[in-house]
Amino acid sequence: MSTVTQEQTVVDAVEKRLYIRGEWRDGSRGTLEVEDPATGEALCEVADGSPEDAMDALAAAHEMRDEWAKVAPIERGEILRRAFEKLTERTEDLALLMTLEMGKPLAESRAEITYAAEFFRWFAGEAARIHGQYNVAGNGAGRVLTMKQPVGPSILITPWNFPMAMGTRKIGPAIAAGCTMVMKPAKQTPLSMLALTQILEESGLPGGVLNLITSSSSGSVMEPLIKDWRARKLSFTGSTEVGRMLIAQAADQVLKVSMELGGNAPFLVFDDADIDAAVEGALLAKMRNIGEACTSANRFHVAGSIADEFTEKLADRMGKLKIGRGTEEDVKVGPLIDDDQRSKVDDLVRDAISKGATAVVGGESVDGSGYFYEPTVLGSVPDDARLLKEEIFGPVAPITSFDDEEQAIAKANDTEYGLVAYVFTRDIKRAIRVIEGLHTGMVGLNQGMVSNAGAPFGGVKQSGIGREGGFEGIEEFLETKYVAVNMD
Repeated sequence: MSTVTQEQTVVDAVEKRLYIRGEWRDGSRGTLEVEDPATGEALCEVADGSPEDAMDALAAAHEMRDEWAKVAPIERGEILRRAFEKLTERTEDLALLMTLEMGKPLAESRAEITYAAEFFRWFAGEAARIHGQYNVAGNGAGRVLTMKQPVGPSILITPWNFPMAMGTRKIGPAIAAGCTMVMKPAKQTPLSMLALTQILEESGLPGGVLNLITSSSSGSVMEPLIKDWRARKLSFTGSTEVGRMLIAQAADQVLKVSMELGGNAPFLVFDDADIDAAVEGALLAKMRNIGEACTSANRFHVAGSIADEFTEKLADRMGKLKIGRGTEEDVKVGPLIDDDQRSKVDDLVRDAISKGATAVVGGESVDGSGYFYEPTVLGSVPDDARLLKEEIFGPVAPITSFDDEEQAIAKANDTEYGLVAYVFTRDIKRAIRVIEGLHTGMVGLNQGMVSNAGAPFGGVKQSGIGREGGFEGIEEFLETKYVAVNMD
């Protein structure tokens, strides 16, 4: 099968309509176009849902609320396990589909499918481990009984940068907890979530438990759902700006909210670090997903005595990365998601250079079709450069230096965000001091990636509320009911 034929086959295999009450149906607004960011050309069209479509999806979730909550935990877990197996079996086709709509290299798409599937495997087990408590009251006169119950219909909103994993990270615990859902994927990358919905349907998920809306107008479709009394939970992954707006909307019905928002991750390299290991970690922390990740290392703070060596080695490695369409062999750097994102990255680089930063390697958009930007390392970045304060979301590594441990921690914490930080040092006492001093929800110690289905993912400050994954992830979809038992 030719490459072109294979690409068309995986796109054609995806159902492109809305999914409500277990039925596929057209969108009231017609269709919206899905673009290949490597070429700027249309891949296909999918249903364009309206507010009315979304409200019907919420009605379906509400209708199934009590019935789904009564399904045995082990049965919910078995559905997730079957979906895990199907995801794993179809890795190659799903990876190609993701690369076509999002742009990341095939190797990274395969890794995301594996990561996404792990959330289903993890929460398949967690479904049967939802526990309450039974205690004698403190005064001995009664008993205290607590139980965990599903929070109810949940609105799930996922971003374009990890179009499969961000879906399974929300859907997995919701299914395990016994919650029904309305899912809305990003308009740039709906195909991965449509394919996942087909897999869940094949795996035996009853109609009405998961309802999927694709739409060209997220705000107009989501706001009435969030403000409707039938919704009880909102889980969003995306920018802090949009997250603040959604939290305000959720206040009307006092929804339980989970917010995984923006990041400005510091990458600290101390003078006792293994520099080669730090460079490897930097490549992973910076270039995973072409830099389009909330966990991407956004600022590199390096001890002054080793800053030049670190910069030179990182620039050498970054400059050798092959740029191209993600389907091509040995490509390490695919396109950014669209021209707006590429323009933002370029503006941030131009600002830093105008203020005195040096482009050690890269620093330019790539001419031709698609939305490519060169892997870039900037040295001598001044403190007033915008990219030290704003989330870059692209393949750009700005490097600054620090004099001592106290200054390193102060620089790392000088941000409104607090998602993740990376620390490279061989001194365990220093590592503990620095980790304890960092205002972040996660830390990578001598490694450039923290994502793990069995670990609690989330941040502090403007980076969000709540945790996804790990034992904590299912708690976001549960409420605690307390029963006072009279023993007189």
